[in-house]
Amino acid sequence: MVNVDVAAELHLQTFGRSASVVALAPGRVNLIGDHTDYNDGFVLPMAIPFGTSVAVSPRADRRVCGHSERFGTTEFSIGDPPTATGGWGRYLHGMAWALTDHGVDVGGFDCVVVSDIPGSSLSSSAALEMAIGTALVSLVGDALDAATLARIGQRVEHEVIGVPVGIMDQLISAAGEAGAASLIDCRSLELQPIPLPESVRVVVLDTGTRRGLVDSEYAKRRSACERVAAALNVAALRDASLDDLGRVDIDPVDRRRAHHVISENERTRAAAHAAAEGDIERLGSLMDASHESLTDDYAVAGPAPDAAVRLARTIDGCLGARMTGAGFAGAAIALVTVDQVGDFVAEMAERFVAPPEQPSTDEPAFHVVWPVDGARVVQPTA
Repeated sequence: MVNVDVAAELHLQTFGRSASVVALAPGRVNLIGDHTDYNDGFVLPMAIPFGTSVAVSPRADRRVCGHSERFGTTEFSIGDPPTATGGWGRYLHGMAWALTDHGVDVGGFDCVVVSDIPGSSLSSSAALEMAIGTALVSLVGDALDAATLARIGQRVEHEVIGVPVGIMDQLISAAGEAGAASLIDCRSLELQPIPLPESVRVVVLDTGTRRGLVDSEYAKRRSACERVAAALNVAALRDASLDDLGRVDIDPVDRRRAHHVISENERTRAAAHAAAEGDIERLGSLMDASHESLTDDYAVAGPAPDAAVRLARTIDGCLGARMTGAGFAGAAIALVTVDQVGDFVAEMAERFVAPPEQPSTDEPAFHVVWPVDGARVVQPTA
C-alpha cells in the first residue's frame, strides 16, 4: 500500500504545517462479475495493496488547495459548482460538494494526494474518492458507514464526472477485507467476505494500454441493458433469467449484451461458492468463461487484455484468466498456483507484447496481489 508517511511529509513541505488527518483507500481488481453492478447484480472484487493516500488540514476560508505529485495542483472554492473545476481536482470538488449535500460540514482544506495504483482498470478514481471522503469526514469529526460513502462517491461519478458507473469500485475500496474477496449484492449492498484459498495468488496483467470511460462504449452498454430490462418488464437484468430472455423479441445486439449480464450473475455466485470451498480449478474455469462472455456477448475485451489472457492460459500454473474492469483496454487478471506464481510472472514479462492494433503506451507490468483492508484513517509513523 502507498506509504502514508510520504503524503504526510509532502503536506508539511507543501503547506508548511502538519496534516490533521491522513487517510488511504485501495484500488481493486474484480475476480468475476463485470458489468453486472449497474444491473443490480453480483460482483466478486477484492481490494489490492496499491492505493491512494491523502493528507488534509483545515483552512479558515472556503478555499481548497490540492497538490498531487503525479497531476499537479488544483484550487477551487467550496461554494462553486464542482463541474467548473477541471482535471483531477473535479474528484476532490465533487466529493466535497456531495458530502456537504449529505449533511457533512465540509469547509476549506489543503490536501496532498499520493498514489501508487499502477496503470488503468484498477479503480484509481474510486480510491481517490474514498480516500478524500474518509479524510474529510474524519476532519470534521463525523462518521459515515462504507455503503453511504460509496454511494456518495458513485453520485460524484454520475453527476460531476459524467460516467454512469455501478457501485462496485467505490464499495470495495471502502469496505474491503484483508485475505478475502467480497461477494457484493449491488442492490442491497450486502457484502459477504469470501476468504481466498492460500494455494493461489492473483496476478494483475497490466498491458500498458489505457482508455477513458467517458469516451468509451460504456454508456451504450448500460443503455442496452436498460432496454432489455424494460422489454422484460423487470427492474433490472438481475431479475431476469436466460429463459426469460428467450421469450422476447429484441435487437440481437441487445440480446447478447443481456445474455452476458444474466449469465455473469450466475457465474459470479458460483465462483464465490467455489472460492469458499477451495475449489480453485472451478474458480479458474468460471473466470475463463467470464472472459469469453465479455469478449463475445459484451464486446468489451480490448485486443491487448485479450492477448494477455490468451498468453496467460498457456503458462504453467495458470488456472484461469480474464479481463477486469470496464474493458476496452487496460488490465487483465490471472489466477495462479502459489508455487508457480514467480515463474508465471517472469514468463509473462518475457513473452507479452501488446498487439499492433492496440499497442502499449506504458510499459506492461505484472503484479502479484492479495486482498487488503478498505479505506481508513491512518497514523503516520513520523
